[in-house]
Amino acid sequence: MALHFEREEYAARLSKLTASMRDENIDAMLLFAQESMYWLTGYDTFGFCFFQCLVVKADGSMTLLTRSADLRQARQTSNIERIVVWTDRTKADPAMDLKNLLSDLDLLGTRIGVEYDTHGLTGANCHKLDNQLQSFAELIDASYMVSRLRLIKSPAEIVYARRAAELADAALDAAMLLVKPGANEADILAAMQGAVFAGGGDYPANEFIIGSGEDALLCRYKAGRRKLDANDQLTLEWAGSYAHYHAAMMRTIIIGEPSARHIELYDACREAMGAITEILKPGTTFGDVFDAHADVMDERGLTRHRLNACGYSLGARFTPSWMEHQMFHDGNPLAIEPDMTLFVHMIIMDSETNTAMSLGQTYLTTNAEAISLSAKPLDLIVVPAGKP
Repeated sequence: MALHFEREEYAARLSKLTASMRDENIDAMLLFAQESMYWLTGYDTFGFCFFQCLVVKADGSMTLLTRSADLRQARQTSNIERIVVWTDRTKADPAMDLKNLLSDLDLLGTRIGVEYDTHGLTGANCHKLDNQLQSFAELIDASYMVSRLRLIKSPAEIVYARRAAELADAALDAAMLLVKPGANEADILAAMQGAVFAGGGDYPANEFIIGSGEDALLCRYKAGRRKLDANDQLTLEWAGSYAHYHAAMMRTIIIGEPSARHIELYDACREAMGAITEILKPGTTFGDVFDAHADVMDERGLTRHRLNACGYSLGARFTPSWMEHQMFHDGNPLAIEPDMTLFVHMIIMDSETNTAMSLGQTYLTTNAEAISLSAKPLDLIVVPAGKP
């Protein structure tokens, strides 16, 4: 088996989950989130685009229900001992197979937690699940039980997060070798992802963001490439990924002479980042972090140009997003604790002047001040128009 952690690490994670289940009086968990399965067992696949479920009982026993295509994947990447295969067929209802499995596990009439809030459970499959189990057991929305446990990273996980950050730094170095007037976005993107692969990393859980000109104001990936002008702006958001652990970064790079508005927006981003890093420690909530960002932006008259969130927790994630559930947004009461890996981003999109500016870094929280996992400074990056 190709496990990324020692068996003792997985045993400790399972113990934390079963303890949480006992606290909530839950007899079994139905895990549909791939990152939950990966965290708990090492199971590594993109087969969650189909119906699959890891059943975890309060006694710690686990059974995976999956398709035949993932049988060997589960055997070779996880510590799951019991694997049940549902059969692909016309009008298949794998939720019925799950119901039969739960019956075999003596779970009729029990209290069962379900991970509903995940891309691993589509609306159609959720409908089938509820239809089959509504009279079988009491179903509880336990979408965030494992997610909350994953917030605090173990020493072994932090090693992977640090390596992911090194790969993110390497990706920026690779990009900067190419960024200049006339450079093709395709070459820059290929160099960045290539640097991650060359360093032993993985595909990220979502696409790298790259956009120049007016597309620099976007904070999503879009198809299509252009070449950089002599005076341009290039927004990049990317992540190093190692054993699926992510460390994200974000920068808007100026080609040629930065405008006065670029400087003004960069100063706002830098001030907000400074305000946040001062409080990114125990005793602060995720909502407090957002407020620190909003206070700086709003005082500078940038309310309509900023976003309504300024970061989130990172960890081992799968397609379609490297974002974990926990975000820096208004009113989030979640407390910051040591050993969290948190991505802080400042994103300003001024559509009135077609000016973009962003700044983002991943931090590791401690008992005191947070530590940047990236070795890169937060300085504004300017590439002269005459760069050869």
